[in-house]
Amino acid sequence: MNEQSEASEMLFPAELMTIPASYSEPCDQAGRVERFAYDTFEAFSYEDQAQPLAKNAMVYVPYGYDASKRYNIVYLMHGGWSDQTTYLGTPEAPSQFKNQLDHAMAEGVIEPCLIVCPTYNNTSDEDSGDYALALELTARYPNELVNDLMPAVETAYSTYADAVTPEGLAASRDHRAFMGFSMGSVTTWHVFENCLAYFRYFAPSSGNAGSGAYWANAVERQGFGAEDFLIMGATGTEDFNGSAFSALMSDMADNPMFQAGDGEPGTNLIFRVGEGERHDGYAANRYIYNALAFLWH
Repeated sequence: MNEQSEASEMLFPAELMTIPASYSEPCDQAGRVERFAYDTFEAFSYEDQAQPLAKNAMVYVPYGYDASKRYNIVYLMHGGWSDQTTYLGTPEAPSQFKNQLDHAMAEGVIEPCLIVCPTYNNTSDEDSGDYALALELTARYPNELVNDLMPAVETAYSTYADAVTPEGLAASRDHRAFMGFSMGSVTTWHVFENCLAYFRYFAPSSGNAGSGAYWANAVERQGFGAEDFLIMGATGTEDFNGSAFSALMSDMADNPMFQAGDGEPGTNLIFRVGEGERHDGYAANRYIYNALAFLWH
């Protein structure tokens, strides 16, 4: 039985789970947020590597982390007008969502895992506030992700990668996910388009791109097939991007590459709509929470 089959034994709930209010309070079994520094290059001239950049990501380390054990890892990208602190906060000021993760892992709702929150901001912390620029930066982000961030993070923390070479990262793809809301969702699509060799699981929400035919071609172009990935999409009925995102999910479900369902064997596309939900932080956290709760159980 492969990893896809194991994950698919649990069905995705028909209605998105609501994060319990009590989870917002600090948890006795608390993980920690760490600031992780790494080196990369300016995005528009990345191939030339003429302009080095020092960046940092926020990393969620689960309660009881033991470097002698292996951990699944999630890369979680922020949206527009945001940065690497949006989901987790900082070591000095952890977020409410960090508390929710602590409780969910303590209660067995979410499998303990490493969560890395990077940024596609380039030379300025304000880059994500420029819509046109952000579109360009999300498209270029896979360079930094695969060549710089992933090797650095997965050297520092214990994951399923036996080596941080392309071969080692590819061999551990069943234990790696990429997620994001809004512009973070757009980033997720670009990672799906370019990095299937390194990721099996994807959770884009309320940020669409391409079409069913486009994404089917992306899978084939990378040498993969319908059994090699799982996409968990979500949006809200009151989200300004909800109609467009829902249309993309429908177009994908009509393409032979994508098998829509609830997580049963053979499923590679799951889609949920939050009733009354808007394009905001509450919805973003809920969609990510639900995706995390489905993985690796």
